[in-house]
Amino acid sequence: MVRSSGLVPNLSVRRTTVFVTSVFIISAFVLGPRAEGQDRPRTQTASPSPTPTPQTPKSGRRLPTLGEAPPVPKLKPTPTPTPPEEIEEGDKIRINADLVQLHVRVIDRNNRPINNVPQSDFHVFEDGVPQPIEAFSREEVPISYGLAVDTSGSLRAQLATVIDAGKAIINSNKPGDETFLVRFVGRDNTETVQDFTPNKEALMDALDNMYIEGGQSAVVDAVYLSAEHVAEYQKGTQNDRRRRALIVITDGEDRNSFYNQEQLFARLREEDVQIFVIGFVNDLDKEAGFIRKSPREKAVNLINKLASETGGRAFFPESLSELPAIANEIIRDLRTQYVIAYNPTNKTPDGTYRAIKVTVDQSTSDKRIALTRTGRLARKEGATAGPKAPPVRLPATGVKKP
Repeated sequence: MVRSSGLVPNLSVRRTTVFVTSVFIISAFVLGPRAEGQDRPRTQTASPSPTPTPQTPKSGRRLPTLGEAPPVPKLKPTPTPTPPEEIEEGDKIRINADLVQLHVRVIDRNNRPINNVPQSDFHVFEDGVPQPIEAFSREEVPISYGLAVDTSGSLRAQLATVIDAGKAIINSNKPGDETFLVRFVGRDNTETVQDFTPNKEALMDALDNMYIEGGQSAVVDAVYLSAEHVAEYQKGTQNDRRRRALIVITDGEDRNSFYNQEQLFARLREEDVQIFVIGFVNDLDKEAGFIRKSPREKAVNLINKLASETGGRAFFPESLSELPAIANEIIRDLRTQYVIAYNPTNKTPDGTYRAIKVTVDQSTSDKRIALTRTGRLARKEGATAGPKAPPVRLPATGVKKP
């Protein structure tokens, strides 16, 4: 009895213990994670925030949102250039150096320029044979020109007005134009008072410093050297598309030149330089001999030939009051021209003279006249050098030869 009554209480204690333990375990499962999260912080791995979904308010109005970002700009890939063909030793490179360039003026009967002639109306002939036109342009290009002034005693009375006319021409220079100034008397007195420059102020100062000097005029030498200087300036460079001209102011009487006229015109036919001449010939002797032309007649012939052979123009003022108008006409002629390049059909490199003629189809309104240089010298293979240069060349700017 004693033993059995002692076992009952122990059994009750065990049941109570089992019950409490079960309740504790169940509570741990239910409450454990929350309690643990409150007692000990856990390290969390950052994750990208989800894009919020736009909410539509109950009123039905849409919330403003930023528009989508523009796409990231992409650099346009640079195309791979085609590599140039390799040139092997012994290969021949052919360059079309035969193209002939002409500066053409088109005028009416009253010598007024005509500026709206299309390419189809132009026709080029060389020795009477039609030539194919390879390039045609009406664009205005920079001008490189020289102004050569005869400062011998024969122009003493005209010098001040001549200087004013020169200033009028220089004042018309546009951006890109360049001018050089030459004064000349005899073959040993041909000097550059200002080399090529776009600086108008420097050119004006150089004109103001010109003065009269006694001596025997060397007009042919002055034209030869000055035209050569214009033709060679920036030749073969990227600025080679320049228009080249020479303006000469003289009485036209040549007395002491190294070069003769045959050599001068042979040289001019090799160059693309237009020559404009203002000739003060009225004071020259008009009396001719039995078999000799008068000084005035010879001067007029030289001046006219210089202009016509190069596609330029000659002026013979009767009075000094005409000079401003002449200066304006030269300016106009320099600016209103067509540029034509043709590929000559005669490729023979014999150095012979080739006569050039440009014609224009006639319109119903007025007659149209095309003016350009009258010919050229074909290149010659194995040509020897020209005549020996005179003892005096164009010296450096502002330096006078003894």
